[in-house]
Amino acid sequence: MLRMAGQFAGILRVAVPASRHEALLKSLKGLAQEDIRVLIAESGLEPASDRKPISMELVGNDRPGIVRDITRLLAEQGVNVERLSTEVTPAPMSNEALFRADALLALPLTLSLDELQRRLEGLADDLMVELQWRSEE
Repeated sequence: MLRMAGQFAGILRVAVPASRHEALLKSLKGLAQEDIRVLIAESGLEPASDRKPISMELVGNDRPGIVRDITRLLAEQGVNVERLSTEVTPAPMSNEALFRADALLALPLTLSLDELQRRLEGLADDLMVELQWRSEE
């Protein structure tokens, strides 16, 4: 969700039981009365994937370009970033800026988690990386 040209924009993915599908569509279309524009894209079943979903928690000292460097490395490895949340907070003991990222990634089946972690840790000596598997059901 973001603000663009003075307008609020967002994308929402919703799954409902088939019995509630028509009611949801009717309600969403009714938002036009509130001056809210809704575009509906029907997707059906998800195709079989050639990727494995993982969650990634990353913590390190903040520095300019850290998001660019991380996403560039992920792209070079063929990793798709499906969700990314970042924040900068003071470190508990030193009060220095601490960068935190939480992401949902889709890794190619050919990329090992160990290899990805090794490459991420190679970005900087002060970058600590923790990767965890998470099933997205």
